[in-house]
Amino acid sequence: MRIAVPLKDGRGLESEVCEHFGRAKYFAFVEVDDGTIKGAEVVEVPFEEHGPGDIPNFVKEHGGEVVLAYGMGRKAMTYFESLGITVVTGAYGRVKDVVEAFIHQVLEVDPHWRERIEATKHK
Repeated sequence: MRIAVPLKDGRGLESEVCEHFGRAKYFAFVEVDDGTIKGAEVVEVPFEEHGPGDIPNFVKEHGGEVVLAYGMGRKAMTYFESLGITVVTGAYGRVKDVVEAFIHQVLEVDPHWRERIEATKHK
């Protein structure tokens, strides 16, 4: 399985999950096999501005099957789903920890991520 995670910076597994999915400058593509992280590749997002479907197609082109993100708009979620990519929102923390928790089915997500992002927009 190949898991895509938007990053706050380009440090890969040591980076934090980017709170604003569409503003991430980097993605980690994490290879998982037999319940173990086998490797991770950091890829810079190739566009300054993006339109609908650009990031989902970017993730698909890099083999992403699952996206672990904090916040994501409904349109992007629908687009990912149309490409057969599973989306998990509300994920936060260090990428390695988030992926490990997801693999072992103990990932705790923030159920209030949408409200938190909305609150930061109005500050």
